[in-house]
Amino acid sequence: MQSEELVSLATLQPPNASVTPSYLDFFNSTEWDLVYSIIPPYIFTVCLTGILGNSVVLLVFLLQGSRWSVPEIYLGNLALADLILLICLPFWAMNILNYFMWSYGEIMCKVVNLSINVNMYTSIYMLVMVNVDRYLALVLTMKAMWLRRKRYAKFICVVLWLFGVGMGAPTAVMRKLKDIPGHQAAECHLDYPNTTWRLAHLLQLILVGFALPFLVITFCCINIIRALKRRRHVVYWEDRNDKKATALVCAVTLLFLFCWGPFHFMTLLDLLCDLKVLDEKEWSHFLNIGNQFSVYLAFSNSCLNPLLYVCSGNYFKRKVSNIYSRRKHSSDATALQRTGLTSTTTANQIKPVVLYEKD
Repeated sequence: MQSEELVSLATLQPPNASVTPSYLDFFNSTEWDLVYSIIPPYIFTVCLTGILGNSVVLLVFLLQGSRWSVPEIYLGNLALADLILLICLPFWAMNILNYFMWSYGEIMCKVVNLSINVNMYTSIYMLVMVNVDRYLALVLTMKAMWLRRKRYAKFICVVLWLFGVGMGAPTAVMRKLKDIPGHQAAECHLDYPNTTWRLAHLLQLILVGFALPFLVITFCCINIIRALKRRRHVVYWEDRNDKKATALVCAVTLLFLFCWGPFHFMTLLDLLCDLKVLDEKEWSHFLNIGNQFSVYLAFSNSCLNPLLYVCSGNYFKRKVSNIYSRRKHSSDATALQRTGLTSTTTANQIKPVVLYEKD
């Protein structure tokens, strides 16, 4: 046996040594080697940066000392949904490193998947509402002013969280532990009652999870760009902020398409295989590998959201600067108060003791 083959078999040896040869053969390819070497470090990197970024966003909004505006309500809930999703992803990184042997029990299998699905849908539609709010503010400025009330924004956020639970609950119920033949281990498996459920789930992912939000985001972005162009023609002056706004709304659409497009393309191919339009045997290996890379590329959108929506431009910098100034002013006032208190105390201490006073 050549040295390259020895290295390959050593790389493919799982932590649990009691694995059947047939199970090893399924993962014994160059593509699966890439999955094990690239995906887990990538997940941990995305989670670390995303958790830090979304935590900073939430912290700044919580410390700003004023009531949240309508955009901040959506951005805060978006950051929260992204944060919860990213906290759950390391379980799947460890699952991949363990050759898809789930080590955390059936309850965690359901809970982790429910958390990921709920926050995936909630995050996507919070993203949609951020763009809808920009559309209402820049395109329908006067007509839709009543729609941009805080109580409506809070109500919409509650509805979107419930919507995420509704979308994620069926798959969480169908998640079960499936024994891997030949050794004492199980995988966290999505066990559909029949093929109809699988087809419905794939259609839900494509239509509700991508097509609808992408159409809404694209519609909002196109109309925002048109409104900004009209504004420049009316005043005959190109505002620097308009340039930034135009660049931002373009980046929104492109980032969403870049992150989620490959995953839903793979989902579409999977659906076509189930419908016998494509040969499942010919496409199975490509789909297995492609799904691994595309699904975690999609979740990187949760890492990039705070950078794109909040941390870019002067808005977030002003928030941080105001918090710093207010904290510094508060600490200076406290120090001054302590100095005054010390001076008063010292004056009282050196005052002579009077046993009685004349009227």
